[in-house]
Amino acid sequence: MLRYVTTNDGKVREAEAYLGDDVAAVDYDYTEIQADSLESVAAHGAREAYEHVGGPVIVDDAGLYLEGFDGFPGPYSAYVEDTLGVERVGRLARAEDERRAAFRCVIAYCDGDPFEASPEPVDLDDRRGRDLDADDRATATTDDTVAGSDLPVKLFAGSVPGRIVEPRGEGGFGYDPIFEHAGTTFAEMSSEEKNAVSHRGRALGTFAEWFAGR
Repeated sequence: MLRYVTTNDGKVREAEAYLGDDVAAVDYDYTEIQADSLESVAAHGAREAYEHVGGPVIVDDAGLYLEGFDGFPGPYSAYVEDTLGVERVGRLARAEDERRAAFRCVIAYCDGDPFEASPEPVDLDDRRGRDLDADDRATATTDDTVAGSDLPVKLFAGSVPGRIVEPRGEGGFGYDPIFEHAGTTFAEMSSEEKNAVSHRGRALGTFAEWFAGR
């Protein structure tokens, strides 16, 4: 059984659409490190969660990237949401006329066994803070500098482009009301519509394809 470290039922349902019934939620409060990339946060969480669960786990980290603000808030999205609030972030982006944005998600997988990096290793000495290309491809195993461990981790990224708008819609959570994709905010979409285009869904799709041959 693959354990998804989350307390969000919506995430689990989204994962089941790609992974079937072989995935289940596990409530584990892993240490969420402060880092300037989603990859580092997710990899650290996956290693720690694997040691707690003792079996295959996935951990995700996601963020809103504002193009005109050099990608901020990015990996700090949850903190910014808690301190500034979603509507204020939206107002700042609109006031600066910097509306182009993207949601990104990185899924980290760890099962304690080795696997070959594909297509390239994440070398934090040379690439600290660099995000993966936003083409939804699987990335590499991370090296042991990510979380102070030699447990191999595989990373999978997904992204969806959009723009920041006035809040619309009653669904979703977080930044969904101010993030518009193809003319509709995430908060205006049904769960099925959002899952079909979401950054997390794209990362899960890439992971599921790889995991099927694991």
